[in-house]
Amino acid sequence: MAARKPDDLSVYRAKRKAGATPEPFSPADPGATATRGGPRAFVVQQHQASHLHWDVRLEIDGVLRSWAVPKGPSPDPADKRFAALVEDHPLDYADFEGRIPDGNYGAGYVIVWDRGTYVELEPFDTGFERGKLLFELRGHKLRGRWTLVRMQGPRQREAGDGKEWLLIKERDEWAREVPPANDSVLSGLTLEDMPDPAVVERRLAERIRAIDPAPPETGPLPVKPMLARSGDAFDRDGWVFEIKYDGYRLMIEKDGDQVTLRSRKGLVLTANFPEVEKAARRLPFSQFVIDGEAVVHDASGIPSFSLLQQRARLRGSAEVSRALNALPVTYYAFDLPQSMGHDLRGLPLLARKELLQAMLPSTGPVRYSEHIEGSGIRVFEHVQSLGLEGVVGKRADSPYRAGRSDAWVKVRTERTGDFVIAGWAPNKSNAADIGALALAEYRGAELTFCGRVGAGLNVQVRKDIGERLEGLAPADALADDREVRWVAPSLVCEVAYKEYTLDGRLRQPAFRRLRDDKPPTDCIGHFEDPSPVEVESAVHHTVTVTNRDKVFFPEKDLTKGHLVDYYERIAPWMLPYLRDRPLVLTRFPDGIHGKSFYQRDAPDFVPDWVKRTALWTETEERDIRYFMVEDAASLKYLANMGAIPIHAWHSRIDRLEHPDWCVLDLDPKDAPFADVVAVAKEIRVLLDEIELPGYLKTSGASGLHILVPLARRLTHDQSRTLGELLARVVVTRLPEICTIVRAVRKRESKVYIDYMQNRHGQLIVAPFSARAEPAASVSMPLRWSELNGRLSNARHHIENAVARMKRNEDPMLPVLTDEPDLGAALARLAELVVS
Repeated sequence: MAARKPDDLSVYRAKRKAGATPEPFSPADPGATATRGGPRAFVVQQHQASHLHWDVRLEIDGVLRSWAVPKGPSPDPADKRFAALVEDHPLDYADFEGRIPDGNYGAGYVIVWDRGTYVELEPFDTGFERGKLLFELRGHKLRGRWTLVRMQGPRQREAGDGKEWLLIKERDEWAREVPPANDSVLSGLTLEDMPDPAVVERRLAERIRAIDPAPPETGPLPVKPMLARSGDAFDRDGWVFEIKYDGYRLMIEKDGDQVTLRSRKGLVLTANFPEVEKAARRLPFSQFVIDGEAVVHDASGIPSFSLLQQRARLRGSAEVSRALNALPVTYYAFDLPQSMGHDLRGLPLLARKELLQAMLPSTGPVRYSEHIEGSGIRVFEHVQSLGLEGVVGKRADSPYRAGRSDAWVKVRTERTGDFVIAGWAPNKSNAADIGALALAEYRGAELTFCGRVGAGLNVQVRKDIGERLEGLAPADALADDREVRWVAPSLVCEVAYKEYTLDGRLRQPAFRRLRDDKPPTDCIGHFEDPSPVEVESAVHHTVTVTNRDKVFFPEKDLTKGHLVDYYERIAPWMLPYLRDRPLVLTRFPDGIHGKSFYQRDAPDFVPDWVKRTALWTETEERDIRYFMVEDAASLKYLANMGAIPIHAWHSRIDRLEHPDWCVLDLDPKDAPFADVVAVAKEIRVLLDEIELPGYLKTSGASGLHILVPLARRLTHDQSRTLGELLARVVVTRLPEICTIVRAVRKRESKVYIDYMQNRHGQLIVAPFSARAEPAASVSMPLRWSELNGRLSNARHHIENAVARMKRNEDPMLPVLTDEPDLGAALARLAELVVS
């Protein structure tokens, strides 16, 4: 058999007639695997055709390569299951569940028995050639290492088609003798349920009516979440204990075909977690409100709040779609306030949970959160040993009541570690007292800063540590933190913390005690730099850097290699602003003092894995192939082309006419920078008056940029109008130092507030982009508190920007997720313009 190759799905289509079967007929997508990279999709479908069998499908080269397994996959390594290679299927088939009508190929019922992602453990290209595929499944039912081995006996050699394989579970921690349940991971239905799925809903309705004979109401109830109080681990009769997940509290509301996911505060998050929405829609019940928690598991299977935050920050269907494989979300359902129109909040907790469990699959993207009765301390100790968030104890007979209640008690676990005390920051109210300790650990041979701790430092502890610190020699700074007074590594302390953030800082640290029994050199870090999780890919694309030693910034003796390294290291913070946007480069092949040119159109020699998008231009009557940057390797490739500044559209390709932000570009030209600062401060005042958020960054050249989030609700013309109104109000307030006059000769050395940059197709220098300036400066997002007389564009450059971001969160990132009330703000702005 040949190695993997794109398939045109002709065999699939030849066996089926569009319109006669509900099966999908989408085309092959050879670019899908390259775009998503890393983990790829797999699905196992149980199929009752003329004979019962399971279809195992792996996403390969834009199709689902498929094997029919008559006895189904077995998690027992002793079972070698025959698997017949069949025709490739379209990627959309992974969602197919239903009935193939009589008279069609494969007539019968199909359920999605399992699904998830897989990774190649050995290259499939050579694997197909030698007849062995080794891979790891990360499904809801099937996990761990598996092998597909092509059979090569006399009969197979005579047939010569290479279609007979064996599916074998490798021996690992996921090996089992007991087979998984035979229900759908999406709907919870079995093949036996499929002829009449409505019977499942009728059974549930009968159970509910037996408990609550009142007539059902119409539509979802406006349920506010019940909340737990904090406490210590305990044993108590009449209580049950559940795992506390480190995730987002979400309500799932279903009314007919409409599914809505709401946060604890009532925000609609349906688009953020489409896999949860899809699974909830497949549940064969017409109406319910389910309470639960959405989580993202790390590689070891532990819920990770940092990974969940990374997933939740994504905006736009393209970004979220790429994340479905790399950062899949699982929803743990633990309560049922309403079902089938019946208000269940007055029922005892266990009665609600019994009904909830009857509604859900045995496992899947939406699954039941199990509980244990009594034994709260034992459950807590076990959860703590696994490194989980904690437990929630609930009174078994408790009704569901909004707000915090003594009937639910959360008990948190904590992780602890030993850290070097590398310095201290003074208390803001008393400079002689300790406000926080600077912590560090050894990562390899390097002592590395990992955050501050202030919690847990009582008066006596501060006094004791202060006396010990007095005798320590000063030391070089481990981070750019001017408040910290750095000391030589000598003291060690134990600190409790939630987890490491993606940039290696401790989340929610709290001081526990000094460790006089431990030397600093024993403080070995457990943080593994993920160079953060790339949503689309774990596939490594090699970029060979050319002319690395060519000097690009002679005033600072910085080379092309320094520029490329900067873009590679800043990628985690820069990529959210670049993904799905057309980009324009300014290339300086010989450095900032050499010739440069502006490039919109990507050349033909660019490798296929660097994404491009074709947009029609009326003025040139042709498509322009704009660069798109989706991963760190692509960004590195552009830097290797000599691209110094990278400019981005205000909008993304899925909604080009709706920008993410409105920008006010403060251009000083001949005006003093102090005037730029003054104008920016007045814009902040105005935005506060009309209750609009605004985010600040340096241009990296001479001015400042202020971005107002639009949540993609305005057109470019409307954004320009908003910018113009804001600019006009500010000019009336500060007429001596700012203007909206475009002609440079008529500006009279005033700061120009450029709102015209908000037109369709206009660009902004991307946050964190380098600039072709002697200082090798970058366009740096700022906190508003940094807007002062010490600010300059040269202050942030390619040598210190990454270190700054490792210490601090990106203050501009919410510009991609904020959803301000634009109507109310515009009304308030209109009043100011009129007055």
